[in-house]
Amino acid sequence: MRLTTRQLTLCAVLTALALALSYLENLFPLALAIPIPGVKLGLANIVTVFALYALGPGQALMILTARCLLGAMFAGNVNALLFSLLGGLAAMLTMIGLVRLRQFSVYGVSVGGAAAHSCGQMTAAVITLGSAAPLYYLPILLAVSLATGALTGLAAACLFQALGHTNLRNLIKE
Repeated sequence: MRLTTRQLTLCAVLTALALALSYLENLFPLALAIPIPGVKLGLANIVTVFALYALGPGQALMILTARCLLGAMFAGNVNALLFSLLGGLAAMLTMIGLVRLRQFSVYGVSVGGAAAHSCGQMTAAVITLGSAAPLYYLPILLAVSLATGALTGLAAACLFQALGHTNLRNLIKE
């Protein structure tokens, strides 16, 4: 994939935005509102969904991979990299498939991605712990992913609606 300077710059800006949203999300004590271990809103996934629709799967995958690698590097946690990459790649592959089916709205694609992300992270947990015990937690994470995926889809839909009144979408496609 050969990128123009504009496309590469946009990917870098979106990667930085995704990293900032991920960092910002860690500042909020979500456990007080949702007392379920490991649950996050997935604010950085708003950028992933946006990039998938606006830029295409190749650039969206590049942004996701850069976010996972840089996020783990900044956190200094190799386990975070495994969880982030497996969850993110499972989500991205699922969302690419759902977008290509053309039967799902941005909400459905986002919920599917959130569910796949939970499955990818459970895979990472099984690999890390060497036990299938974490799989008992998967139904809870899948239920929560319905809400978090819908929230991410809503945010992406609002973003697309807001961009519909600007010429930014035309600039992206150039």
